Amino acid sequence: MVPGMSLPIFAPHPGPAPADWAPVDACTLPTADQPLRVAEFDDLFATALRAIERPDAAGRARLVLAGGDDLAERVQRLADAETACCSFFTFTLTLRPLATDKVDAADRTMLALDIEVPVARADVLAALIQRAEQAHQAAA
Repeated sequence: MVPGMSLPIFAPHPGPAPADWAPVDACTLPTADQPLRVAEFDDLFATALRAIERPDAAGRARLVLAGGDDLAERVQRLADAETACCSFFTFTLTLRPLATDKVDAADRTMLALDIEVPVARADVLAALIQRAEQAHQAAA
């Protein structure tokens, strides 16, 4: 493998070429575990993503997620696991108030997942956001 090239990751949902996600020099997740991690993100995006907010600053994005009572724990576990292997990611999870009292039981929890990366890794964040959009659209 050429230094700086990305490892291939095969995922069940359409999205950007997996090689666009995390460069080899930035990810310590074992190759065999990478498809499982991608599948976890794809499932989260397909089931819980409600909106993507992108501030003007490169290297930052906010995902608005909704789901059941286990959503916060699920997102925190995934964010912690991703930070452990790709230390340039910073994830901040914030509970958000629900917009109405008439919320489906499946969407009782609303979260903001703020994601920040160094500007030099903005391409990785862009690929993650593109994957989120495509997984969400495929599930709709």
